[in-house]
Amino acid sequence: MTPAVPGSRPDPDAGQRERARPDPRRRGAGIEVAGLRKEFRTRHGRVAAVAGIEFRVAPGEFVGYAGPNGAGKSTTVKMMSGVLVPSAGTVVVDGLVPWRERRRLARRMGVVFGQRTQLWWDLPLVDSLDLVRHLYHMEEPTWRRRLDELASLLGLGPLLSQPVRALSLGQRMRAELAAAVLPGPRVLFLDEPTIGLDVEAKAAVRGFLRHLNAADGTTIILTTHDLDDITQLCSRLIIIDHGRIVYDGTIDDLHTAYGSTRMLVVDLADPTAALTTGPDWAGAQVVRAEGHRRWIRFARDQISAAQLVALVLDRHQVIDLSIVEPDIEDVIRRIYRGEAPPATDG
Repeated sequence: MTPAVPGSRPDPDAGQRERARPDPRRRGAGIEVAGLRKEFRTRHGRVAAVAGIEFRVAPGEFVGYAGPNGAGKSTTVKMMSGVLVPSAGTVVVDGLVPWRERRRLARRMGVVFGQRTQLWWDLPLVDSLDLVRHLYHMEEPTWRRRLDELASLLGLGPLLSQPVRALSLGQRMRAELAAAVLPGPRVLFLDEPTIGLDVEAKAAVRGFLRHLNAADGTTIILTTHDLDDITQLCSRLIIIDHGRIVYDGTIDDLHTAYGSTRMLVVDLADPTAALTTGPDWAGAQVVRAEGHRRWIRFARDQISAAQLVALVLDRHQVIDLSIVEPDIEDVIRRIYRGEAPPATDG
């Protein structure tokens, strides 16, 4: 086989850049799910792992699909990728019904299922990637160009000659991603792609996925328990619990609906100053003071961040300030417990 040219390491600053919203006219695939249901037979009768869910994913969207263990996440992805046949309802991915047209869809999608490998354990990595070329009938020049690009983006150049069994977990996951996207899929299904990875390996994987979505417009469905994956990568979050969708929207809307309080963190020029409060501070309370810093919790439905900041600046000299949103893990935990979002006026 032709040796690959070693690539450069991923850009370490890529994870800090603002995510570009992909153009929906790009090459990604659209997904439509309607009345989707999957039941399994057990000794206690039939159990619905997915209980009639509906959603649409636009071409080029990056969607997080979250939920507790047993919620139905992996079952949904397996039906969207054609591994499982639904008990009821429909799924259409890029105009194809997955379980009826699985071979055609396989040429348009990439899949990475957790710790399950699609690489040959004892062969050099480049041999596994060459096998992908043969499976997808890729022209050798196209494969070579794509391989060199991925080797550079994922830092795989020095690893291509090594057997897969010699790679670390983080290196192996980057290799799995390369194998999944080498044919240029229009949609990518990912099941826990950063599980067990260290901080540096997670950053490399996230940086690559961000690039793939923004540059190629690839539609990506990501199931994960790592909420940092969702907040850093996804423009939209779908939460499933007991086989039903309990939330579908943006991260900001999730905070708005369930995060009834926010925190204003203020550094005062005078560390001895006490924040002056009054009736116009309705819904705001100083909950902590330490040196120059003050923490002010406020109810978003009673006073806006802009109003509160204006009140503080009007009465005190401020060195710095920031707004801290509710922790997303806590918000999602409340949804899992079945809490309704706080009622709003009007």
